[in-house]
Amino acid sequence: MDCNVFNPVDLPCGRTIENRLVKTAMYEHMANFSGGPPNEFHYGLYSEWAKHGWGMILTGNVQVSPQHLTLGRDIVVPPTLDAEDAKPFKKLAEVIHGAADGTRSLAIMQLSHAGRQSANFIGGRLPFVPPLAPSSVRVGARHDENRGRGAISNLIFHALFQVPMEMTALDILHVQSSFVRGALLAYKSGFDGIQLHAAHGYLLAQFMSPKSNIRNDKYSVAPENATRMLSEIIEAIRKVVPTTFIIGIKINSADYITSGNTEEEVSQEGERRVLDHIRTIAGWGVIDFIEISGGDYEKPGMGAYKENVPQSNPISCSDFMACSGSQKLDRQAFFAQFSRTVMKDLHQSPVPFSSVPLILLTGGLRSHSHLHAALMSKHADLLGIGRCAVLCPDLPKILRSQLQNNKSSSTWADKPFAREPDAVFRASKWVPSVKLIGSGVGTAWYTTRMRDIAISQIKNPRAEPPPADYNRGGLIAVFTMWAWFDSRIAPIWVLGILMVLVVTAGFSCQH
Repeated sequence: MDCNVFNPVDLPCGRTIENRLVKTAMYEHMANFSGGPPNEFHYGLYSEWAKHGWGMILTGNVQVSPQHLTLGRDIVVPPTLDAEDAKPFKKLAEVIHGAADGTRSLAIMQLSHAGRQSANFIGGRLPFVPPLAPSSVRVGARHDENRGRGAISNLIFHALFQVPMEMTALDILHVQSSFVRGALLAYKSGFDGIQLHAAHGYLLAQFMSPKSNIRNDKYSVAPENATRMLSEIIEAIRKVVPTTFIIGIKINSADYITSGNTEEEVSQEGERRVLDHIRTIAGWGVIDFIEISGGDYEKPGMGAYKENVPQSNPISCSDFMACSGSQKLDRQAFFAQFSRTVMKDLHQSPVPFSSVPLILLTGGLRSHSHLHAALMSKHADLLGIGRCAVLCPDLPKILRSQLQNNKSSSTWADKPFAREPDAVFRASKWVPSVKLIGSGVGTAWYTTRMRDIAISQIKNPRAEPPPADYNRGGLIAVFTMWAWFDSRIAPIWVLGILMVLVVTAGFSCQH
């Protein structure tokens, strides 16, 4: 494997990524209330990333169902694909492609359906109308998931998440067609490809997880059925897009973890099942990249580092969840060992080498030495940067400059890309100690940081974005995330009503 992060790599579909640096999906929280198309705030944000030579740029999750939003301000696939509806998406693709120096990042639209994790009030449905899911299993309802959780945490789960309605065969067909419509939107708008979000406990992950799927039909979690929903969607998409259109999948081991006698047994069983699914997915011969990630709404700390866990088997935490300052890893590429296992397994499989999907490692890549080690050790083909891309949008340009400098890399290779705001994630003493709340505080801080970048580029596209505001505390970030609105697209009375309904959700939900 070529270990230079700036060397190109070919995808199975025939497209080339100019370098290994991937700006992974980050939820922007910038669309209209109740969801809508991308707008000038998205254009401002993505124009900043587009300037700096990322190999591939993924959007935040674009919902295929307006009735299954995450935090209420999601980008949503329109019901029709006429020229007017596609125009904002076409503009976003042009922004991602439009670097002034002639470099061209690949633009990938992440498609998602929240399923049972679509919350009350802000999920796009009337109050107390249940979301759809593979089975009628509410988030956090299982006994092993409730164990050790306090009364306040249980109250939050019950307030936010209803018992979902089990999907009928017709519901499944409708959702599949919605994903196909989303892929067609991406293709017609000029995106280079899509990523299907099958991680973080969202709908596609729900179909593959025994935590959320107790069906007995052909969409059960039996080995021969577990990936059927995903395979039928991909098969339908491949029929309507060119062979050079990129299709990626985001998947994670935490969605597979249920219960066990020890953390090691739980982790090993989860890894075995997700590895089986990855083998199956790779065997289809039509997937270009697989991103390895982790975490869901039920167990946002799933993967948080435990000091008493042996270093040979660390439980890890991805960019999906913020690790606190006390949760440090000697090897900060959290999923590196599992990712290496996946790569070794795939390259020993009967799948033709040219059809083996690239592995995108996301989480914990915080210095050039981490990037180099991940490639050198064959932990990944592609290097995913999420929150560090928000702190340091020009990271590719900085790295390229450092590598071209004749000075010894020992002065900078181990230095973190940017200071992380760990301290601000600690919420006020008045906020109860609930895992979801701490995670939501971190998400809110990065969301407001992205908004600062977007506004700065709207005002002056040639200006440098403002420095990160490390004085912005966690609770201030949560309030700012929810209290902000654009008067041109969101009437103040809508804001007032929704603020009353969603302030609790603001503490707890995240991408």
